[in-house]
Amino acid sequence: MTLTVPCLFGLEGLVSDEMKRLKLNNVRAENGRVHCEGSMLDIARLNLNLRCGARVLMELGSFPVPDFEALFQGVLALPWEDYIPRDGEFPVKGYSLTSVLHSVPACQAIVKKAAAKRLGSAYGCETLPETGSRYQIQFAIIKDIATLYLDTSGDGLYKRGYRAKNMGAPLRETLAAALVTLSRYRGGDPFCDPFCGSGTIPIEAALIAKNRAPGLDRSFASQRWKNMDSGLWLEAADEAQDCEFHGTYDIWGGDIDPAAVELARHNAELAGVEDCVRFETADAAKFHRSSEYGQLVTNPPYGERLLEKREAEALYRSFGQAHRALPPKWRTVILSSHTEFERCFGQPADKKRKLYNGMLKCDAFLYGK
Repeated sequence: MTLTVPCLFGLEGLVSDEMKRLKLNNVRAENGRVHCEGSMLDIARLNLNLRCGARVLMELGSFPVPDFEALFQGVLALPWEDYIPRDGEFPVKGYSLTSVLHSVPACQAIVKKAAAKRLGSAYGCETLPETGSRYQIQFAIIKDIATLYLDTSGDGLYKRGYRAKNMGAPLRETLAAALVTLSRYRGGDPFCDPFCGSGTIPIEAALIAKNRAPGLDRSFASQRWKNMDSGLWLEAADEAQDCEFHGTYDIWGGDIDPAAVELARHNAELAGVEDCVRFETADAAKFHRSSEYGQLVTNPPYGERLLEKREAEALYRSFGQAHRALPPKWRTVILSSHTEFERCFGQPADKKRKLYNGMLKCDAFLYGK
C-alpha cells in the first residue's frame, strides 16, 4: 500500500531521509508530502519513529475529478468496508488546489455522502451509527486529481505527549527536531539553545541523541482500528526501544525568563530526558562556551509575535556579538522570520534554508561547516 507523510514545506528531504533509514520502499518526495510503499506494520513504525513528519496517511485511491459526479462515483468505487467497520466514525476533511472543484465544504459533503452510501450498502443499513473508533477520511484535490486517504495518526505527530503547557509562541516539535537534524547533532558534542522557552529544542535534541522514538509516549488513531492487529504496535515499539542509546550527553537550554526555565524542566521530565538536559536562567547576550566543537540551535523571538521589531533587532545584535566569540568549529542553526536578521546579527549565514513555522515564512540561518 502507498503511505503518505505530509510535512512542513522545506522538510521534505529530512522526512525522506527518515523513511529511508526505516528501510521503507520507493520513497519519493514532492512539495509538502513524502510517499512510500509499506505494510500495516510500517504504519506503526512510521507513527512511532518519525520526528519531522506531520502525520501518516494510508492512500486508498486516486482519480480525475472534472465535476462533482466524478468525485462522487470515484469515492463510491473505493472499498471503504475493508477498513471502516459498521459502527466506525468517519468524518471528512481535505483541501483543493488549482482545481475546478474548489469549494472544500461541497467536496467534503460529497465525499461523506459517497462513503456513507458504500458503507450502508455493504452493511445493509440506511443510517450508520458512527459510535465506534474514528476513521478520519482525508482528500486532496490537486490539478483536478482527487486522492483519498485514511489518517492513521489522529493527533498530529508533533504532539509527542510531553508538552502540557507553552510559553508565548511555541515551536512545534516536528520543526524543532528538523532544526536539530540540520545542525547534524548526534549526541557527541555539546548542544546549546540560549532561547529555549519551554525547552522543545533541547528536548528534541535529547531524543535524537538517545535515538528514542518520539511516539512511544502517545497513542494513535489506528491503534483502535479493528483491522489493525495490536501486535503490530508492540512489535514496532519493541524494535524502536531496541535501537535506543544510553550515554552521557551535554545538552543545555537557557532562557531569561525563570518561569520558562521551570516549565522546560517539567517538560523534560515528562519526556523522560531530565537526566541529560540542563536548563538555566541565562541571558543570551552573555552566552559563551569554550569547548572546541558544539552545536547551537535556537529560535529567538521574531519581533512579530512576542517582541516589538526594534527590541528583536537589539536582541539579535547583542546575541550576534556573543556568537562571534564562539570557537570557530561550532555549528549554528537559527530560525527567524526577520527579513534583516543577518544585518542585525552582524554575520552573513553560510547557508540559508526556507522553512515555515506554522503559517509564518522563516529562514533557517546556518553557520559553520
